[in-house]
Amino acid sequence: MNISEATIDFVCKHANDDVRKLALSAKKAEGLDLSFALDQIAGRQKARVKLPSWFALADRALGEGETLDEAHFLVFPPHISMEQCSSEQTARYKKSVLDRILSSILDHPWSRNAHFIDITGGFGVDFSYLAQGFAEATYVERQEHLCEIARHNFPLLGLPHANVICKELETPLELPFLGNGLGTDLKRRRSEGEADQKETVVFIDPARRDTNGNRTYAIGDCTPNILDFIGELLKRTAVVMVKLSPMLDWHQTVEDINRASGSGNAVREVHIVSTQNECKELLLVLSERNESEMEVYCVNDDDVFVFTPSENKVVTFEPKPSKKLFVPNASVMKAGCFSEVESRFGIRQIARNSHLFVGSEDILGFPGRVFDIECVTTMNKKEMKKALDGIDRANISVRNFPLSPEQLRKRLKIKDGGDVYLFATTDENDEHIIYVCKR
Repeated sequence: MNISEATIDFVCKHANDDVRKLALSAKKAEGLDLSFALDQIAGRQKARVKLPSWFALADRALGEGETLDEAHFLVFPPHISMEQCSSEQTARYKKSVLDRILSSILDHPWSRNAHFIDITGGFGVDFSYLAQGFAEATYVERQEHLCEIARHNFPLLGLPHANVICKELETPLELPFLGNGLGTDLKRRRSEGEADQKETVVFIDPARRDTNGNRTYAIGDCTPNILDFIGELLKRTAVVMVKLSPMLDWHQTVEDINRASGSGNAVREVHIVSTQNECKELLLVLSERNESEMEVYCVNDDDVFVFTPSENKVVTFEPKPSKKLFVPNASVMKAGCFSEVESRFGIRQIARNSHLFVGSEDILGFPGRVFDIECVTTMNKKEMKKALDGIDRANISVRNFPLSPEQLRKRLKIKDGGDVYLFATTDENDEHIIYVCKR
């Protein structure tokens, strides 16, 4: 990449400094590319949390008191690419999913006869994890500066064999090496003397903004539009993995892809992936020959709740004392699998639109938070005064309730924080109520 020694020295010297202050105070020096250096410092600081393994790799020489040279200098992209790239946590999760899927549908070891292709490479975080273990791996990206970074970084990340292609694809079918046989029919082709035909795995992360920079939320509005080619692509691949915005309606997305594929059941798995209870991405795993029922994975850090849509049941319960309040995590909320949660754990919803559950005892493995119910109050002033006596601060959440947390806090005259949790909702009798709880 032709990074000057002066630039590398500047990055090393100011690695922990405030980038905004540096931009104003840094003095020009011979050979110093200040704009590039500031991107590197900002990128390293962002990577400390988002890509900790990359951060450790980038700073290993600094920790040893050595001077970095260009060959060992991990390069980070401008700010927007760092914001949009996957975190290490979600990339590792995608890798675990792909390994499990490939081990189930291809002969062992699948890595000897498989080619991984990322047709929307970006900064290359997903590629760097997903491509591990493949004998052949191809990264495709339309922006030359990201391709240049990829060519530089991949050897440092253990992918010296990665093939980098700078090209804007309207469809991955343009790639001459994509494959031309049925993806999962490897055994038949081997028996017919076609063992050298590589199985192809394709990863797609469509752009979620239109030409004017506005966000898009329908899969057909993303670029590339996978609905235009998904049927033909599935005929040439073993697995297609698609990363999408968490804003998409996953039911409609699955329906659209299955219809466009022509097979009716191309989507074999849906993964709703959250970190620290914030929904980050919707991940779909597709294959042409999918004979099993689709599964939905609700993932929040290390918690995984799996269900099949056919599990949707109407559950009835005998009345029991409500001692515990169960608050599902962001992925379960996105999935909308509330009857599955009721059926699996033997708890009931407070009301159809509350998405809060109550039960008589604690539950190991519940996908969310669990609280002890201290009391329940209506919005009657006298009743609330009694229920909230002695509480001057609390954490407030609302579900299917006419007031926002800020409006309710103002009405109750309660400060934020503390160890009390108030959950305001509407019960099955359309009465506004507040659960007073503690962890």
